[in-house]
Formats: sequence, structure tokens, C-alpha cells
Amino acid sequence: MLVPDDLQTRLIGLIAESKKVGPETIGPDTTFEELHIDSLDKINLSFSVEEAFGVEIPDAAIGTIRTVGDMVEGVRGLVAARVA
Repeated sequence: MLVPDDLQTRLIGLIAESKKVGPETIGPDTTFEELHIDSLDKINLSFSVEEAFGVEIPDAAIGTIRTVGDMVEGVRGLVAARVA
């Protein structure tokens, strides 16, 4: 199982890659609005996250994600549920 820091680092890497920004510019409190992530970006990012972590993000949850930290916590919960 991934330790939280690894999970956060990998998620930030995916976000940075998708938005073509340096991962050092992204933290848990960074909002998707600050990153100019729109609804289509969220969907594309969710596919990348699902593939990278072997989880399925519920469609309803995608709309509730506002910050990088929200995504980290959501994915952490999905990974923990899959392992349990």
C-alpha cells in the first residue's frame, strides 16, 4: 500500500503533467480553480488517477473536488477501501 506522501506526490505529478506546470508549484491547498482545471480536465484527470491507482472514482465525487488535498483524501480513501 502507498504511504500518504507517495500518494500525494504521485497525484501532484499527474496534475502537474496534465496542466504542464512544475509539481513544486502545487500543494494540498492549491485549488483546481488556481490550476485552471475545468470540468473536462477533471474527467480526464480522473481517468489518469483511476489507471494509476487501480481505483474507480464515482462520477458524483468528481464534481465535489475543489483542491488537490480533496483529491488526495478521496483517492486515499478509495485505495484503502480496495486494500481492505
